[in-house]
Amino acid sequence: MLKRLNQMKKEREEEQAKVVENLDNVKQIEVKPNGRAEFGFDMKLLDPNSAIHLYKDGTMVPYGHDENSKPCLKKEGTKYVFTMKDLQPEDAGFYQVDVEDANVLTTDFQVPDVEFTTKIKDVKAVESEDAIFECVLSTPLNRITWSKSDSSLEHGHKYEITVSEDKLTHTLRVKDCGIDDTGAYYAIAGIISSSASLTVEDRGIQFVSGLSDTVANVGERTELSCKLSSNASEGCWYKNRKLLTKVDGVTIIKDGACHRLIIDCCNKDDAAVYRFEAEGRKSEATLNVEDPPNIDPDALGKFTKPVIIKAGENAEWKMPFSGGAPMTIQWYKDDEELLPGLNVKIDTSDTESQLRLMKCQRKDCGEVKIKIKNEYGTLQAISKLIVLGYPGAPAAPKVVSAFKDRINLSWCPPCDTGGTKIVGYNLEKNKKGTNYWSLINQNGPITDTKYAVKDVFEGAAYEFRVSAINLSGAGDPSIPCDTVIARDPMKPPGKVRDLKLTSSTYTTFSLAWTKPTELQGVEDEAQGYYVEIRPIESLEWTCCNVIPITLTSYTALGLKAMASYWVRIIATNYGGDGEPQGIDNYIIAMPPPVKPKFTDRKMKTFVVVKSGNTVRLNINFEASPLPEISWLKDGIPVPKHVTITNYDKGSQLLIPTSERSDSGIYTITVKNMVGQESFNIEIRVTDDPRPPGTVELYQNIPGTVTLCWASSPDEKRDDRLHYMVSKRDSFKRTWRTVADNLFNNKFTVVNILPGREYYFRVFAKNDMGMSPPSESPVFGTKKEKGRFKVNMPEIKSLDFEVPPSFIVTLKRRTAPQGYECYMSCAVRGNPTPRVTWYRNNISLNTNTNYHITNVCGVCSLLILRVGPRDNGEYKVAIDNKLGRAESSMSLNSVPGLLVEERTVALEEAQKQAQEKAEVALVTSEKLRSSGLLSQLWALHAEMNTRWEEIKQAALSVTTLQGMFSNQSEEFEVMKKRVMAGLSFSSALSETEDSLTSTCSRVAEQGALVEALNAQLEGQASELNDLRELLYLHNVALYAHNKEIAAIK
Repeated sequence: MLKRLNQMKKEREEEQAKVVENLDNVKQIEVKPNGRAEFGFDMKLLDPNSAIHLYKDGTMVPYGHDENSKPCLKKEGTKYVFTMKDLQPEDAGFYQVDVEDANVLTTDFQVPDVEFTTKIKDVKAVESEDAIFECVLSTPLNRITWSKSDSSLEHGHKYEITVSEDKLTHTLRVKDCGIDDTGAYYAIAGIISSSASLTVEDRGIQFVSGLSDTVANVGERTELSCKLSSNASEGCWYKNRKLLTKVDGVTIIKDGACHRLIIDCCNKDDAAVYRFEAEGRKSEATLNVEDPPNIDPDALGKFTKPVIIKAGENAEWKMPFSGGAPMTIQWYKDDEELLPGLNVKIDTSDTESQLRLMKCQRKDCGEVKIKIKNEYGTLQAISKLIVLGYPGAPAAPKVVSAFKDRINLSWCPPCDTGGTKIVGYNLEKNKKGTNYWSLINQNGPITDTKYAVKDVFEGAAYEFRVSAINLSGAGDPSIPCDTVIARDPMKPPGKVRDLKLTSSTYTTFSLAWTKPTELQGVEDEAQGYYVEIRPIESLEWTCCNVIPITLTSYTALGLKAMASYWVRIIATNYGGDGEPQGIDNYIIAMPPPVKPKFTDRKMKTFVVVKSGNTVRLNINFEASPLPEISWLKDGIPVPKHVTITNYDKGSQLLIPTSERSDSGIYTITVKNMVGQESFNIEIRVTDDPRPPGTVELYQNIPGTVTLCWASSPDEKRDDRLHYMVSKRDSFKRTWRTVADNLFNNKFTVVNILPGREYYFRVFAKNDMGMSPPSESPVFGTKKEKGRFKVNMPEIKSLDFEVPPSFIVTLKRRTAPQGYECYMSCAVRGNPTPRVTWYRNNISLNTNTNYHITNVCGVCSLLILRVGPRDNGEYKVAIDNKLGRAESSMSLNSVPGLLVEERTVALEEAQKQAQEKAEVALVTSEKLRSSGLLSQLWALHAEMNTRWEEIKQAALSVTTLQGMFSNQSEEFEVMKKRVMAGLSFSSALSETEDSLTSTCSRVAEQGALVEALNAQLEGQASELNDLRELLYLHNVALYAHNKEIAAIK
């Protein structure tokens, strides 16, 4: 848009340039006080005969050149002015002036519909004051035209034009009115106007500058002055309303418009209120006369001279003064105020003050100052105290050179000369090993600052000290110089030998070397060594020791870790420094290279944390050089909210507030130039489990009850959540766990006896612990007893004790790394044998890393995550009072087995389990048809139940066999257990045959039947154990299913 406007402006100027030579002073249309509207411009035409056209709203308007024309064009030289008289509302419009076809002026004439509600009024003002004109309109307008005569007034320094917020009230302020501002003023709104006059009156004589308050000191000259607006005006001076004349001791001067009153020497009586009057005008001022402290110049000159005394003498100062009372006198010594005391005496009167310092010493030298103060001011004077005494001790002498017959020394004068000139020095010597100092200059003081000591013995060691002498005497001696031996100059030593690095850390390294070889007359013995280092990026050597070391080993400190340095050793003696000897290669500030290795032997591989708690893992390691440390979560970088803190020998992982999403496998990798090492830690973030839902009971088979319950709300969020079932009956009244590690919501409890009430509880369990229980309704059945009569036979004692033995032994296993490994065996013995597990002949019964169970003779050991450290020989030892038995196996961890091999093994095990289950069913049917008494029916029902469970297990094996591709070893254990159960069933079949033959003589041998009943109860208990064994198989199959799904 702006570009377009500039283009149009340029085109317009080009058109104007064709007919107009110059166009200037363009004025927009404006209504004048005479009621006419004017607009015009200054224009010089290229052709004086060019036609000038006037347009209104695009229509050409004719105009004349006389005043009666409307509109009228007046031309005076190059000035063109269009005027319109008798203005009416219809005169409003857009006016345009063209020269030929070129436009030179456009103006918009607006006639608002407005009236003056309040017109401006005449104003009278005094000279230098402001005059204000104000009018009120009937219609709001942003601005109106203010004018004086025919000139428009603009807002600026002289005139202030303002408009109220409602745009109705318009104001003109004429600032600082003068006589020339008198005249008529107009307010023009549209085509109407309002006028008023301004009258400015003369103010008369005025003070251009009046009197000012003045402050003068006693005895000084002061002056009061003012200036009038007229040079001819006369005036009078007054003091406290009393007319002043020259006889009053003052000088009155009139210099044109300036009037002055002069007092040559002020005193206290001159303090008053002074007034000057001229033609009725007045100006007043106050003269205050002050009397500040004052010191006589002669007394001040005498005071400023230094006071010089000897040590132990008294110093004294006096200072007379004058000034208005009260006066405050303060004495200072080196800017510290002095107060009267044992060695400070101060005497002060109204006109004088005296200070005495008693028994001054050299330390009292310094600046002495007096400060005199009253209400009118402060005055101070400074003097100096010089206490003459013994000179201070010079610095230790320096050995310039040493020979076998003389030693040359030099020294510097002492800083403290004692206040006087140093006249000489005393030089003393001490032979090393003695406590006696002897004066060398026996013939008088040494006037120079150097001396050659000749009274020495070759090979002897000496120390020297010097003391300064002034007019007061000899001062304290200096500290001794370094020990010097009287012998001829030595030759610098040679290079050190066998320089080597003995050890290093990140901030230090240690060096060792052998003394340089002595060559008579060429290289003398080394008396010390300098160690210098240079960073590899620098060219400057830095000396590690300022004083030479005498040992042939050194440890450099304060190095920058992993920085590279060049090192060299310089041997030195009195003859100077030898040639430097360096190491061929640069040295790196670091310990010897060490491959990263984790140092904590008790690092956990599995951590359980309650949700919301802090997770903090501290991993310690050793590595050199400093390694790079990285943390991963499930193979990707850890989230941002996990804080990692690394230090030289460890790393910390911190999760301030843990969530379930933080669960996973965290891997730390420590890597340096030597190698790398990694370690995995599984973190499981969980919470206390919530209990399962409602528990329901069903009985499909006599002697069993099936529990079904609703899932815990946490089951979907926790893949390790499982269930545990416990049982209590009305006979024992103690809770007993009947099932654990259940990953489904259904379980069948066997061995339910009629006539008893049963109570069941279901718990949810996870890595944090166990939930509150969900309890089932009471379950019970009635027991119907048959009446029969038994003739008791002769009772025979039976011995049921059996030594411990293995029904199923341990088998060699090869387990995939990272997965579970389940070992089990079946044992028997009476009394019940004690079971102990060993790994490499070390007991595992108290090791929390292994889960060991013993349920009804089935002994099992579970390793949650198999690793290389779990390889070895595992052994089970069982013993009771009748003997001891052992079974062992070897465990090797491998990456995994082929899917086909594991599938074939599973199918074979399933076939054998089904065949032997059918044998057990046939055995139970024979028992049923043998005509036993009613006590055998319970055994028959239990065998049916067992057959159903075995068929269910077989069906589950058939369904899941394709999924158990990586669990052949675990299923082999289950197969062996089933074989053990079938072997036991065969023994049970033999027992049933015996019972059949016995039942034929029931009438004659009632006692024998009773014994058989007891034996059957024992066999029923063993059947229950077999059922629990099958239950454990189901649990193992379910766990295998879960792992295979995860693997897929």
